[in-house]
Amino acid sequence: MTPTADTAPLCLLAHIPDGNAVETEAVIQGEVESLLIYRSGEEARAYLNVCPHAGRRLDYAPGKFLVRNGTIICAAHGATFTAESGDCTNGPCRGDRLRAVPVSVVDGEVRLA
Repeated sequence: MTPTADTAPLCLLAHIPDGNAVETEAVIQGEVESLLIYRSGEEARAYLNVCPHAGRRLDYAPGKFLVRNGTIICAAHGATFTAESGDCTNGPCRGDRLRAVPVSVVDGEVRLA
């Protein structure tokens, strides 16, 4: 079952290496969406797994992301995004941003907020 705001957690925080990201799916506004979940210490941030440049997925293989020093890199065109805010800092969509999805960490579980 794909998580919604009132159901199962998206993932466990412990399953995301600190400073890295994983992919999961969730129902967002009635649609099943691929999400990138980024971990920073005991916090998590989530974004739609879509580059604003051309609408392609950010992962280079299903669920595998290029994340280095707090930067998410689009595998298709090399656009770089600040993991903390989703802002594009370099590449073809500079000045744009990833679409954030509100999440919270409750008892070690990452959940839709």
